[in-house]
Order: sequence, then C-alpha cells, then structure tokens
Amino acid sequence: MPVAVEARELSKTYGHLIAVDKLSLEINAGEVFAFLGPNGSGKTTTIRMLCGIITPSSGAGSVLGFDIATQSESIKARIGYMSQRFSLYEDLTVYENLEFYAGIYRVGGGRRAERVSELIAMAGLTGRERQLAGQLSGGWKQRLALGCAIVHQPPLLFLDEPTAGVDPVSRRSFWTLIYGLARGGVTIFLTTHYIDEAEHADRVALMVNGRMVALAPPRELRETGLDGTLWEVDCEPAVEALELLPGVPGVRETTLYGTLLHVLVGDDLSPERLAGVLRERGIQVTAVREIKPTLEDVFVSRIRAGDAGSR
Repeated sequence: MPVAVEARELSKTYGHLIAVDKLSLEINAGEVFAFLGPNGSGKTTTIRMLCGIITPSSGAGSVLGFDIATQSESIKARIGYMSQRFSLYEDLTVYENLEFYAGIYRVGGGRRAERVSELIAMAGLTGRERQLAGQLSGGWKQRLALGCAIVHQPPLLFLDEPTAGVDPVSRRSFWTLIYGLARGGVTIFLTTHYIDEAEHADRVALMVNGRMVALAPPRELRETGLDGTLWEVDCEPAVEALELLPGVPGVRETTLYGTLLHVLVGDDLSPERLAGVLRERGIQVTAVREIKPTLEDVFVSRIRAGDAGSR
C-alpha cells in the first residue's frame, strides 16, 4: 500500500522549547489516522510541518511523495487542510466562500459551479447559500470549512481539532461527513483530544510533551497499553479513597470516574488486600473487580507517565 505521509526524526524547537521531539511515522494511503493528545502536546505543530506551513528544525518528511522542506507549495496544492479555528471569510456568503476557494485551488470553470453545488448538498447547506458565513452556528461553520477544504477533491485531508467547541450533535454530523470521505478513499490525518473520535481511527498515535508515546490501532492500545491490571473500585466516600490509594504499595495509578475509581495495580496486590486497606481507614467497599481498559484509561495513564518523565 502506498505511503501518503512519512516523518523521519522530525523535530521542531522554539529556543529551549521542544514542541515536537524526533517524531517518526508512516501513514498509508486510505488510512484514518488520529493524533490524540492534550493541549500543548505537539499535535498542531506536527500537522503544520507536514503541510509545509512551518519548517522543521531537524529531521525530514514527505507528503504524497513531496518533501515537506523543499516542495511545500506542491503539497499545499494537493491536500485539504482544516484548522482548529474557523478561518473562512465571515463577510462572504456560504456560496461565495466555496466559489472563492474553488478559484484558489483552480477548479476548472466548467466544473466549478457543479462542484460548489455538490459540496453545498453534501454539507447539508442547501437553503443557506446566501447566508453570511459569520452568521452560521459553530456546527454549520465547520461543515462549510470542510467543504472549502475539499473543493479540489484532494486525496489527503488534514484536520486539526476540527470539532473543538462544537456541540455533540453537530460533532456527530460532521464526522458522518468525514467517514464518508474515508470510505471514498481519502486519507484522513486528524488531531483531536476527543477519545470517541480517536476510537474510530484505523490507528492512533498518543502525543505527550512533544513525543509520540504510543502508536497502534485503538483495540491494540486498549489491550496492551497499560502496565498492570485495572480494577474498578466501588466505595464510599470515593474522594477519600482517591487520596489514600496512591500511598498503598502495589497501586500505580488511581483515577476517579463518576462515583467509581479505576485503580491500576501490579501483580503483588490482591483485590482483598486493597479492600482491606480501605476498610481499615473507615471506607465502605462494595466491590473490587477487574475491568478491561478503555482508550481513555490508556490515554490518561500515558499522559501521567509522560508528565512524570519530563520533571
């Protein structure tokens, strides 16, 4: 399968700040690839280097066979890019924005009107063609921005936190459009901090403090991404247990999930021993049971490990 995106020891520094640290990866054509990480983890910097918007400090990379350092204009002409901030022209209408970007990407005059009409229908913007972009809600703006990003039918689409600040219903509608593009063979490279979006990717890379700390399909990350056994602890009061458990030998991590605790432990600690410690402190324990990790469990654990390693 052809490689759509390649990075080799790619780094970006700003003075003493290392924004991206020796990133290496390959993304296959037709793949949905998710960059998952907290704010400030290097996701946007990476995507901007790959799109040829900023120059790497070291390392190398290619997008659709073009070098990111020396052939950035060729890359920009062949990809779609949607930033995390709404970057269209708010004083132009829906139709005028699409028409403008069709011209920028040199969509042929005979094909242009047909393509704009296709995108209006695809994005569900029929009836809003004459509405100013600045008057659209967040969800509709994202649909318009997506339409402008793919007006030239690029084989590769970069999405930088495209649904940040969008309500859940609009977010789901937006991703219906994205997965439709993926089924049509478009390679999708997205950055996100929404776990549910990453769950639907073919592969997920976890970024922490500029470093890629894991890379695998979501199922593999859930099955192998934690070092230890995960227990769900039903106890009361849970907040007191949350403060107590980190000091118990064998407990590696503790996280509060609603009224329950997720506790990562080593092999030398039994459920009975854990429950006994809590009861000795006056905490009522209803159940301690082993559970399968979610991608969120793995994500939180890797972030904590990365933060601890950077201190």
